[in-house]
Amino acid sequence: MPLPQDFATLRLELSVKAKNGLDFIVSASLVWTAIALVWTLPNSPARNGFITFFVGAATLPLAWVLSKVFRTTWVLPHNPLQPLGLWLNFAQLFYFPFLIFIYSKHPQYFIMTYGIITGAHFFPYAWFYNAPPFAIMAGVISVGCLVLGLRTTGSTLYLIPVFIVCALLVLGALLLLYYHRQKKAYSAAVD
Repeated sequence: MPLPQDFATLRLELSVKAKNGLDFIVSASLVWTAIALVWTLPNSPARNGFITFFVGAATLPLAWVLSKVFRTTWVLPHNPLQPLGLWLNFAQLFYFPFLIFIYSKHPQYFIMTYGIITGAHFFPYAWFYNAPPFAIMAGVISVGCLVLGLRTTGSTLYLIPVFIVCALLVLGALLLLYYHRQKKAYSAAVD
């Protein structure tokens, strides 16, 4: 079992090598921009929700491309904590039965529910990367989507994904600041 200081160094290494998951955050902001455009279309909420499922599937491949651009590392075989990041990401898939239920019974609430799931799934990454902005924005996105979902009408549902894009951009900026701080700490820890 790693000592506490080794454990902290393992988490710090994940944070620095993955740049706090910045490739995923930028990917998500681009995908949610496309989703916002979908929700401006004059379709029913059910049709826009159906299209959203397919647009959302682009997040992972786009994050992989962005990992090459940002030079992030997805796999650290020597770091025993690394597989946890993938498990945390896949955990959100277990919320999808609820999302499908909302889609089939109340499609006007689909985009709100999808946004809440997206926001809430960031919460454990606050611990994983030791980056509090994940916890803060998990709450902001989830509660913000709920408030907007309860106040928007069918013609203004696009405001929910627009809000998510703005929140993701703020999260990305905060994570970049944390990355630079953690990079210095990591350099000091491994020297």
